[in-house]
Amino acid sequence: MKAIIQRVTKATVTVGEEQVSSIGRGLCVLLGISVEDTQKDADYLVRKILNLRLFEDENGRAWSKSVMDRDFEVLCVSQFTLQCILKGNKPDFHSAMPAELAQPFYNSILESMRSSYKPELIKDGEFGAYMQVTIQNDGPVTVELSSPSGPTDPKQLSKQEKQQQRKEKTRSKGPSESSREKGAQRSRQDPNASSGAEGDVSSEREP
Repeated sequence: MKAIIQRVTKATVTVGEEQVSSIGRGLCVLLGISVEDTQKDADYLVRKILNLRLFEDENGRAWSKSVMDRDFEVLCVSQFTLQCILKGNKPDFHSAMPAELAQPFYNSILESMRSSYKPELIKDGEFGAYMQVTIQNDGPVTVELSSPSGPTDPKQLSKQEKQQQRKEKTRSKGPSESSREKGAQRSRQDPNASSGAEGDVSSEREP
């Protein structure tokens, strides 16, 4: 999941000739949902959007307060083109979640924002509509966010977990234990046997 977050003095959404939403000072969020996104991705972005410290405090100190700290507004606009993958110069949007799945998911994200903050301060565009979005960026300040990515294939997840377990076991072994293991391995080897490199050297010494 990707989000472009802009600190604004005002922002509006117009569909046709009708203004469907507007905010004063706060954040305008363009949100792109991937076909692989889950509730975990949504929770991460909601938390970050509402807690990013992009505003000054009462004494003018920058980067001190979040949108919730200042009781500012949030305008969220669905933006599937953020999931664009270029094929040459042509944008491809197959990574975006299909509209019939994305709309209820997007609505649940809005509800999560409203339940975490003041619902009357969370505004929305019009999902799937051709919109004119007017953004008066304040600063300008723009932050790009992506939810943490990870493998979704169970086999890949299992492989990753096993690799992590091996790393943890290696870290748990002390240096002395590791050295003893290496010494034991060397002692089990045939003392008369030589490595390939040593064999090459000995053969070179023969007449």
